[in-house]
Amino acid sequence: MPTPTTATAPQIPTTIETPDLILEEAGSDTLQTSKEVADNSEGHSWNPWLIVVGTWLVQFCTYGYVSAFGVYQDYYAREFLSNKTPSQISWIGSVQLFLQYALGVVVGRIYDIGCFHHLIGIGTILQTVSLFMLSLTRRDHYPEVFLAQAVGMGLGQAMLFLPSISVVSHHFKSHRAMATGVAVSGASVGGIVWPILLNQISQKLDFPNAIRVTAAIIGAFLLIANSLYSVACSRPKGLMEIDHLMDTVRSAFCINLGLFFPYFYLQSYALSKGIRTALAFYLLAILNAGSVFGRLLPNFLADKFGTYNMLLPSLYISSGLVFALFGINDFAGLTIFAILYGFWSGSYVSLIPSLLAQLGTHPGELGIRMGIAFSIVAVSLLAGTPIEGLLLRMQNGELEWSGSIIFCGVHHDCLWLSGDDYLAIFVHSKSSDI
Repeated sequence: MPTPTTATAPQIPTTIETPDLILEEAGSDTLQTSKEVADNSEGHSWNPWLIVVGTWLVQFCTYGYVSAFGVYQDYYAREFLSNKTPSQISWIGSVQLFLQYALGVVVGRIYDIGCFHHLIGIGTILQTVSLFMLSLTRRDHYPEVFLAQAVGMGLGQAMLFLPSISVVSHHFKSHRAMATGVAVSGASVGGIVWPILLNQISQKLDFPNAIRVTAAIIGAFLLIANSLYSVACSRPKGLMEIDHLMDTVRSAFCINLGLFFPYFYLQSYALSKGIRTALAFYLLAILNAGSVFGRLLPNFLADKFGTYNMLLPSLYISSGLVFALFGINDFAGLTIFAILYGFWSGSYVSLIPSLLAQLGTHPGELGIRMGIAFSIVAVSLLAGTPIEGLLLRMQNGELEWSGSIIFCGVHHDCLWLSGDDYLAIFVHSKSSDI
């Protein structure tokens, strides 16, 4: 009788290979997925929160400073560049904002190949030096102001803005929207502090000295951010994969044509309505104070309910608030408008980076993904506020704001999504993975 053979039990692998844990080769570099990076960062170290602090400081000194351009717009129009129209002056701020976004493709790719620290270092120097040079420009010399503020600061901010946001997304997954919201709230706090600081110092000294004080503060804060990044920051390098961007970018392009109208013109609007200068100066700070909370609470909820499901209501409410300007002519009304518009517009701005991060699968292409989106949107940022300046008309010796208000409000509603697209987004965005 033959001896029965003993069946050999199949060997169970000690690790289970899943798509989220596969390492892919990109030349000599190893690509880690966002899940691994997030697990290593959030589970075993508090260093990612140093990155959040560093990004908060960068946002305070870049986007936050651009948010104070309304002070420059008013000062240039009344005194320093009084020979130029409001539209010509607004080109300074819009080009500065344009360059911050437009170079995203280049900056994002440089970030993806591992040159994060180089970008942050060069950006720190450009931002600080350009601001000091702005304080040395001469009255009615428009090209000097344009070169220092629009070009110099715009280039510096381009090297700081996108990498600082992208690196937060690389180190967080389960709480990515919240971490991003906390980090970018620095821009809103900057939008509160810088207008007050510029106005107060310029009244006690003069505007050039006010610029020099802010330049010194920015230089110090950016140096601190660099030191925090050097301690905490590490990120993977990898492949580039671009997909699922066009619906989001197409909508964002139109929305940003009108989004910054209150940030550039609210102070001038208040003065044109007869509101005292001492009160009108604080509206930009109030606007950005509302934005602080808008960058925190909706981002907290987005981790639970989905990014798109928080983003869409933010846009619709912002649009309605803009049209409400037709019935607001006093300081109390403008204060309420500034708080509410700051909250809901800030929510939109802070949710976009998290959305772009969720739309990707490989962390090694996050920089170029955000860069492509930012570069396309930059064109609308460049054109939006000058168009709104051109729409201003003098009527019976007063500025007529209706054209600019309508332009701003309508472009908040340019959500080019079909019903099927939105249904798919609604279903998938209930989790943090889209």
